[in-house]
Amino acid sequence: MQMDPIQLALGFTLLGSVLISAEELDFVHCERVVRKWADSSSLEENISENTRSLQDLLFFLHVPRTGGRTYFHCFLRKMYDSTDECPRSYDKLHFDPRKARCKLLATHDDYSLMSELPREKTSVMTIVRDPIGRVLSTYEFSVEVAARFLVHPNLTSATVMSARIRKPNAVSTLDIWPWKYLVPWMREDLFARRDARNARGGVIIEGNNPYDMEDMLMPLHEYLDTPIAHDIIHNGATFQKHTRSGDVCRNLKASVKLFFKLLRGFGIMQRRLDTMLYVGLTEEHRESASLFAEVVGSQVLSRVVLNNATAKHKAAKPEPRVKISESRSGNGERQNDASEVALDKAETKSENMTVKTLMEVYEGCISNLRKSQAIRRVNSLKRISPANFSKEARKKVPEDVIERIITLNHLDVEIYKYAKGIFAKEHEQVSLKLVSRNELGRMFREVDDEKLWKLITVSLLVLLLFLFFLFVNARRRTSKVKI
Repeated sequence: MQMDPIQLALGFTLLGSVLISAEELDFVHCERVVRKWADSSSLEENISENTRSLQDLLFFLHVPRTGGRTYFHCFLRKMYDSTDECPRSYDKLHFDPRKARCKLLATHDDYSLMSELPREKTSVMTIVRDPIGRVLSTYEFSVEVAARFLVHPNLTSATVMSARIRKPNAVSTLDIWPWKYLVPWMREDLFARRDARNARGGVIIEGNNPYDMEDMLMPLHEYLDTPIAHDIIHNGATFQKHTRSGDVCRNLKASVKLFFKLLRGFGIMQRRLDTMLYVGLTEEHRESASLFAEVVGSQVLSRVVLNNATAKHKAAKPEPRVKISESRSGNGERQNDASEVALDKAETKSENMTVKTLMEVYEGCISNLRKSQAIRRVNSLKRISPANFSKEARKKVPEDVIERIITLNHLDVEIYKYAKGIFAKEHEQVSLKLVSRNELGRMFREVDDEKLWKLITVSLLVLLLFLFFLFVNARRRTSKVKI
């Protein structure tokens, strides 16, 4: 039976109207859910006097490629004992922190994890990076780690061997979000391009722009517009610092725009940054590290001294020592190089550390960490030569590609601008405190230098007068005895 074209058209129109109505109903439902969530969040994110005070649990909300790994290894692991870390906190997502008592939670998870934490007893810290630098670094690291697998003859061999060498007690890059998705995807692309070159009898790679070598690796401009980049990379900092919109409304792409429109309207993005204990900037590395040591480090060290004193008084147990060994590493996709195990062999008692010594330990640790990372980076990029990522090479990224990154990450641009304002205020306040403290110390030192001999002279005179008094008093007693 054939349908009349007019009837067929009417049928499709009717079906379309039904589908549109269903989508509209879903959108209305999603809007109601998001608004309810935004209302509750606006009430929760109140700034209190305890915002700048370290609470029982420190939640390090680590946005990938912001330099957080150096903070974790060279700051946090120097101050917190390994027993203080929440189990599998750094490499796994969505665990239940209520199962264990812990003081340090470091994870790539998003802010929604706060719903599982005791809000009034949790301090949050994070680091924010210029979205352009973060996206470029994400692209570079995806390629770098995936290139390590090119030692294998084919993709099947690389996949099988990577599964075999992974150990249950070691942290692998492929276990960590977002690399567990980005690296296998990029690895597959690298092998496909290598196979294509071999099929053509070998191709000579020309050009000096590693971000646009199509025969060797996925060009940056192509990478930016892939579905996985839109899902994971773009506006990644904003998603992590709030919650992934998919957790609120999974079936509507429009819910993403709605979600962040409401976030803007309620000012939730800014308010959450305001309530954090510490907000650092990747680009202001030295200043951020100093600020962290003064704001967070000083409070952690003070607690260590207090807790150790209490423990000694109660149980006289041995003093806890700072955990300095790094995670084990393996071959291929291991995140940590074996050379990192010896980053800082000298154990340091955290109770004896000051803000100054903490910074010295940090500087030594980060220097060694960067050396090991640089060696590994060079070895990885050799496999995709002549592609070589560097600060100088980034200048070759076309302006239109940079503008595309800004457009795709406009929410992160807002976050970054606001974070810069918070950092500037905090840095100014800490700098003023340091200046006042240094001036006070200098005044005392100057007073000591000027008055030292006078003080000694006066003390000697007082001592001589006291001795003379004793001598005279003794003579009087002797005279009375004779009479």
